[in-house]
Amino acid sequence: MAKSAKKVTLSKVKSKKPAAKKKVVGTKKPAVAKKPRAVTYDAATLKQLTAEVARWRKTTLSKSLEKMPTRRPTFLNDSGIPLPDVFTQADRKGERLEDIGLPGEFPFTRGTQPTMYRSRLWTMRQFAGFGGPADTNKRFKYLIGQGMTGLSTAFDMPALMGYDADHPMSLGEVGKEGVAISTLKDFEILFEGIKLDEVTTSMTINASAIIALCMYIAVAEKQGVPMGKLGGTIQNDMLKEFIAQKEWIVGPRPAVRIVTDMIEFCAQHMPKWNPVSISGYHIREAGATAVQELAFTIADGIGYVEEGVKRGMNVDDFAPRLSFFWDVHNDFFEEVAKFRAARRMWARIMRDRFGARDPRSLMLRTHAQTAGVSLTAQQPYNNVARVALQAFAAALGGTQSLHTNSLDETYALPSEDAVTIALRTQQIIAHESGADRVVDPLAGSYYVEHLTDEMEKRAFDYIRRIDEMGGIIRAVEEGFPQKEIGESAYQFQREVEEGDRLIVGVNAFKSPTDRSNIELLKIDEQVAREQVERLQALKASRNQAQVDVALAKVEAACRDEKLNLMPPVLEAVKAYATLGEVSDVFRKVWGQYREGGIF
Repeated sequence: MAKSAKKVTLSKVKSKKPAAKKKVVGTKKPAVAKKPRAVTYDAATLKQLTAEVARWRKTTLSKSLEKMPTRRPTFLNDSGIPLPDVFTQADRKGERLEDIGLPGEFPFTRGTQPTMYRSRLWTMRQFAGFGGPADTNKRFKYLIGQGMTGLSTAFDMPALMGYDADHPMSLGEVGKEGVAISTLKDFEILFEGIKLDEVTTSMTINASAIIALCMYIAVAEKQGVPMGKLGGTIQNDMLKEFIAQKEWIVGPRPAVRIVTDMIEFCAQHMPKWNPVSISGYHIREAGATAVQELAFTIADGIGYVEEGVKRGMNVDDFAPRLSFFWDVHNDFFEEVAKFRAARRMWARIMRDRFGARDPRSLMLRTHAQTAGVSLTAQQPYNNVARVALQAFAAALGGTQSLHTNSLDETYALPSEDAVTIALRTQQIIAHESGADRVVDPLAGSYYVEHLTDEMEKRAFDYIRRIDEMGGIIRAVEEGFPQKEIGESAYQFQREVEEGDRLIVGVNAFKSPTDRSNIELLKIDEQVAREQVERLQALKASRNQAQVDVALAKVEAACRDEKLNLMPPVLEAVKAYATLGEVSDVFRKVWGQYREGGIF
């Protein structure tokens, strides 16, 4: 067995006392001399162009409408933003050169890197997580062989909710929507034969994320890889869980405390690891518009930064490792604009609100995934076209990492054939579409620049409302984002049912047979039996006294906010305490969370 990395003690990660700082809210500019703002278009040109557009509408357009009226009286994009018939330079009269900038420079509207895909393509990830850990290990190796450049791990519902495979709440769910994980032994099987210092790993887990990360560290140490060399991302975004996905163990405030502990620990000991992926994806999947996804995700990011600063951390010590995760839907131009607006918003917020000075703190680095909620069970091969459209939008929007959904995911976890088509979709875009040849190729489009500005403005309106409530944690406790998303989801569904919004194969262009003959991945019940047997055998063979001592240290750290939870949880998983046992400590100290109704 390889020599373990040096043990981390509690004393090394005790939280610092918060430094006295003046509270700053909103997006107030710093007190520095302002440079003259260069305007993109001169006044004389804009005046002439405005007159030309007025003439065009009165003559050419008017005559055309007499013969061929528009299909609807008004046009909106998917977020409800009104769209005129045509955009020109005249619509950009307020545009400043510094609003768009150049790639790799503030405010990063055009991308976080000067060369973007000309130097390195986005990381291509495909979800792998089903059945037992050996099943997922096999899928990992298959996808790596097919050209996947980053591991992406989905966990089953019991693991996400903090239960072991043998818990009554796990019955019927073990290995069904992700890989079944209960102990460090499962992680050892999951990553067997994969050198963790040669891959980056993304883990989609939140409420029990601290346990999963500690298990990953422990497996790496068994391989002889110190935690400082590990690269990857753990989702770990509890605010969006309370807003949208609803998978939790404890309430918002202790949950955010755990996230902050992980951010602090990783800043000190894991410089290549992203301790949180601030996720708009699940917010959008719950029914949010693109503007709401943008607003609430950025607000979540503000919340985590605020918690870190309150703890006394220097913002530039941890902000460079914060990452984001966006959904990508079918409104192509809106999705491109969303990525561009998000980068610009985050850069300005980090500089002007939090005083960040390290350029890396200002860069919004992001993963993206095509929209699972847009996939249809009817005519499932249509999903290939949807995914290709969405993936192309993500590439033109400047994502650093991308997951493409498989055509069969409305029925089951993806089959090997379906996930291969999804991966090939990314590879075709990367190597055949030309998307890699020019940085931010849609920059300067009157429409895209207009949408970028409009989405930023509307998202900041939401953020101001959240600030007035006292911040995102308070807003979540009051149910504000949840209510806004619920109303948008209701509006969308009503439009579909009334035929105002057409979904190909669902309420338009139907086929006599909705489902093609596709082979589905099925999880055998034997997986659950084997998982429970392995868990029970491990419990019988471990040193129970050592486990009890380790869990007592976890409880002590839960009760003392000056102690960081990562070291005792790491000690516990190394003693083969289970995911459920550690989660039970959290429930014991903070109680099990139940959400109240929102009307």
